[in-house]
Amino acid sequence: MATYNGLKYLPIQIDTVVGQLQLGDELVVVDDASSDGTVDYIRSLQSRFIRLIENPANQGVFASFETGLLAATGDVIFLCDQDDVWLPGKRDTMTACFDADASVQVVISDAQLVDGQGHVFAPSFMATRGGFHGSIWSTLVRNRYLGCAMAIRRDLLRAALPIPKRVPMHDMWVGALGTLLGRVDYVDRPLIQYRRHGGNVSPSTPQGILQMVRWRLTLAWLLAIRMVRVGMGSRLAVRPEQ
Repeated sequence: MATYNGLKYLPIQIDTVVGQLQLGDELVVVDDASSDGTVDYIRSLQSRFIRLIENPANQGVFASFETGLLAATGDVIFLCDQDDVWLPGKRDTMTACFDADASVQVVISDAQLVDGQGHVFAPSFMATRGGFHGSIWSTLVRNRYLGCAMAIRRDLLRAALPIPKRVPMHDMWVGALGTLLGRVDYVDRPLIQYRRHGGNVSPSTPQGILQMVRWRLTLAWLLAIRMVRVGMGSRLAVRPEQ
């Protein structure tokens, strides 16, 4: 979980996450120099499940998520936002998908869309995107990968990290690599409430056509470079693309 001035919604998110964790699980929280009391709140919980990492200065959401991914120790890693709500059964349902098929690299579920007050205004995120399609071609046309609704196998990090600076979105990058290196499993029901409000870090408004085309071409190029390097046996120390 990457946090930044998220105290307004953080308590309910942490409650719904920690309430599903089992012995041996952990919640790695990377705080990006919050100034609203987020860090003090997390410390006050004194939870055995929570491991807090504090950025000395604001580094942005990409860098914070990368720090969290590198710090995570589990075989299955969930991407987690600070302001959403995990629905019951999310942890067990998604880990079962990995247990059932060793080729699965990414598991993604549907999500309900809720507003700042927690009211559901769309029962299915994927329905708003024309249904889930995880192929490379589909992703280049219209991305359906939603980080907070995703979990990844730890082995995928060897190819995914470091995240290139020019990647449009980290979840799109990880999802596309999961498709190229194995299989993506889709759970066709909401396992999370995805909150959309004025303070979201990720963009909620459509980008211009030219920007979207540039992003897709950049993503395709970076994926090709990374796959070549993965094929040559590169590890986490691979030099990041600029």
